[in-house]
Amino acid sequence: MNLRAWQHKIIDEFPSITQRYRRFILKAPTGAGKTVLARQIVDQFYQGKKVVVLCHRLVLLEQLERALGKTRKVRKLAVSDKGPAFDGYDILLSTSMRAKEVLADAIPQADLVIVDEAHRVSPNGRGYRRIIDNFRENGKPTAHFMGLTASPERRTGDQRDQLSLAFDAIIDCANIEDLIAEGILVQPEYRPFFVHDLDLDSIDVSSGEFPVSTLTNEIIKSSMLDFALRSYTAERAKIEGGPISAWFCPDIRVAEITVARLREVGIEAAIMTAGTPPGERKRILASHETGAVEALVSVGVLTEGWDNPRCNIIVHLRPTLSKVLWGQTVGRGLRSAAGKNKCIVIDVSSNWTTFGPVEKLEWALWSHPKSFVRYKNRFNWIGQQQKDEGESDVYLLCKNDVSETTPCSFIYKKGVYEGDTCPICGGYAAIDIYKEQKLDSSISDNRLHGLFFTKVPEAYKSLNLSVWNSLADSAWRTGTPIERAYLIFFMAFAEASGKASVSESEYWADTLETEAKIRAYLIDHDVHIKKDMDFVIASIADGLETRRNIRTLQANFGIAMAGGLFESHSRSECEIKYQRATIITERVTALGCSERDDLPYFNATRYLAEAAD
Repeated sequence: MNLRAWQHKIIDEFPSITQRYRRFILKAPTGAGKTVLARQIVDQFYQGKKVVVLCHRLVLLEQLERALGKTRKVRKLAVSDKGPAFDGYDILLSTSMRAKEVLADAIPQADLVIVDEAHRVSPNGRGYRRIIDNFRENGKPTAHFMGLTASPERRTGDQRDQLSLAFDAIIDCANIEDLIAEGILVQPEYRPFFVHDLDLDSIDVSSGEFPVSTLTNEIIKSSMLDFALRSYTAERAKIEGGPISAWFCPDIRVAEITVARLREVGIEAAIMTAGTPPGERKRILASHETGAVEALVSVGVLTEGWDNPRCNIIVHLRPTLSKVLWGQTVGRGLRSAAGKNKCIVIDVSSNWTTFGPVEKLEWALWSHPKSFVRYKNRFNWIGQQQKDEGESDVYLLCKNDVSETTPCSFIYKKGVYEGDTCPICGGYAAIDIYKEQKLDSSISDNRLHGLFFTKVPEAYKSLNLSVWNSLADSAWRTGTPIERAYLIFFMAFAEASGKASVSESEYWADTLETEAKIRAYLIDHDVHIKKDMDFVIASIADGLETRRNIRTLQANFGIAMAGGLFESHSRSECEIKYQRATIITERVTALGCSERDDLPYFNATRYLAEAAD
């Protein structure tokens, strides 16, 4: 089997990965070749051993059956299957909900459990919870639980449903930019537009996502489709070899209107949904692969398990709060093909300005309970580019009228085009998005960042350290919840490593090690942290500014703990420490801290017992 460079690297490192972790995710972009890697791992390391492969869709099971069945005896479970596992075969393929008795028998016998599209694992769901508990309690001590995905993150704030409850680490196998350089993937070129009359602010997102029915009504009322069609018409004319596009819609009403509009201008289009019959689905996909169907309009499908390398335009018509959905959909257009050197991504949903380019996305096994709320700010990512005065990326929004009532609305980076004129309409009537749009959450987070890096070094120089360092007990004991969060932040900054990590797994190992130290300190000093799902990290900026909610005792003691690090560490090291401190503070406040802590990286009962010895 011919392997790519990144696959060779993981194969070489696999023994050390399995020695260090029992439950882990192998992360690689869409189109990188995760299925090929899984087959090589099974063939090379699990000959004569028992393997369970789980995924949530039949099309994925069929792909894996073809890949693994070339060299091994494979059985794909049906819903009604019963009997003992591994009777006449050594690889079992199933969804988490099929043939529960067979699966229950298989997990304790398995040497390896593989979960494809591992971001779908729901540790609190009916199927996967049963499997995860069975593996944890009854699995072989030498067995491993291995996930495969391009986007290892759950789009939920539910603390019972985090990937960190199923996996211990993310192994960063390959990134999009490296694979583009190798010619495995193509460069995405983004065409982001801000649809001025799409009202998302009033939509209730307490569920963690825009409700489809409400979202659909807003899309239909807006000029979103006008923007999409205008941009698509212009871009398709520039594609050498002809355009083949995938359109992502929130529901069938939007999809039907989209197909009708495309056909009105002579573009052959077809709809595919989860309810499309298998025979019709195969016919549509075959026509799309040849280009007979130019525009494939999707509702709830195509994000996983679908490959058409010739697809060279992605059109995003679905605003979302899910970074996973954004990354998965754009990834469908990045596979390389003969004559294809890029993929145009037309985004009229503001997902690019919310999450940023897919090649820059960062992933984590744990999400803050309210993490999705900041994505309701449709300029979230652009706001994050405003770091400090003098070193910020400025993005412009073109307000030039291209018709009597419609502005151009293209978003582009300042300083890239001559005279900063819009590359779409050729005019200059642009505004600085950061200065003129409401970037509330980003501004708040960036304000904390700015205050921390300016105020703390200055204030530290004026402190009498012998006095303030002696007040630790009083500061923690008398602190209010927000004051204790402030102190946790400063302690985390002081304790966290400033060393850059070479992988996400190393980053999380270091970060969680620091969190465990802080939890141990809090328990040793009888400081309890009550769970606060609504905690906002920006709120601790009060201790560096007005001090209305954080008193002088806690404010100055925090500065005394951390201020000296600015003299002994470089700016880049302090930036790394700051980011780790932010994550640790959010985790400790959201999860709480007490003698009942039972986390994969810190068990309070065990810690206290060891301390007593």
